[in-house]
Amino acid sequence: MPGQPSSSPSPTPHGRRRRPERAATDAPAPLVASLRIPARGPDLNDSGPHPRRRDRRGRGIRGPLLPPSAPANRTRGEKFDAHVIATIALLERSWSKQLHGTEFAVEDVPPSDPAPWEDAGVPLGRYFPADSGQPARIVVYRRPVESRAFDDDDTADLVRDVVVEQVAHMLARTPEEIDPRYQGGH
Repeated sequence: MPGQPSSSPSPTPHGRRRRPERAATDAPAPLVASLRIPARGPDLNDSGPHPRRRDRRGRGIRGPLLPPSAPANRTRGEKFDAHVIATIALLERSWSKQLHGTEFAVEDVPPSDPAPWEDAGVPLGRYFPADSGQPARIVVYRRPVESRAFDDDDTADLVRDVVVEQVAHMLARTPEEIDPRYQGGH
């Protein structure tokens, strides 16, 4: 009949076919017609095929490559913190009275705003004087120090130099007075 829509799709000017138009009395098609959900997964205790395992070749389940107590298992951050702690322990033997109450910290990178007294370079450490109830604070920046070091021994030397420089700045002394092994020149 001419007044009713056709049941077959009709072509559009671009060669695509339109969906057949539905009459107003037709109910909308359900979004999901049927969905079968199994009652439960396969029983792992049955005598059928073995479940997939990590240990395909029968050598046991994988474990850590190094025991947690091994020194090689520490992260770079943990190694860096150990260098800072060792340097502080070394300085406290001689300067414990002057360093009493001073906080030492390690941060990954310095803030983007340099202090007014710093040059345009990236600082390796900073000294923050005691202010309004806050104790004096010395901060060592891990990433800039690590980027300038060649190996782990060089990192330890550079950390010692940075901490010695900041303690010397805090105590208004030369770095050589604080630590005779100070090398400087980084």
